[in-house]
Amino acid sequence: MSYRRDHRTHRAALFDNYDSIEEGGIRASSSYPRDLDERDNDKAVDSLQDRVSFLKKLTGDIHEEVETHNKMLDRMGNEMDSSRGIMSGTMDRFKMVFEKKSNQKVCKLVGYFVLSFFLIYYIVRFLMYFMYG
Repeated sequence: MSYRRDHRTHRAALFDNYDSIEEGGIRASSSYPRDLDERDNDKAVDSLQDRVSFLKKLTGDIHEEVETHNKMLDRMGNEMDSSRGIMSGTMDRFKMVFEKKSNQKVCKLVGYFVLSFFLIYYIVRFLMYFMYG
């Protein structure tokens, strides 16, 4: 039931409330002169032609947008693949460094140095905030 109601609503919106559209054109009424019916038919055909050309342009624009997005996604996929290769190489190098005990001690020392640097930086910044407002 609601499908028919929705169908009629969409049909009315598409055909400017020409509910009497059948195959072959607008149904002629005996109370209107023939010239009036032809003018109505011409208006309906022009309106449909405008709508079809608008829809054709719209679908062309959508197609271009989809093509652009597909190209962008392909580029991103390729960049991610190359990044994955670089990251796996970097991880292999880290594994080799950490396998040796002496390198592990040097890395810990560097880590402690960096951590202490940031700790001192934030303490000084915190003190400066309270001293100078």
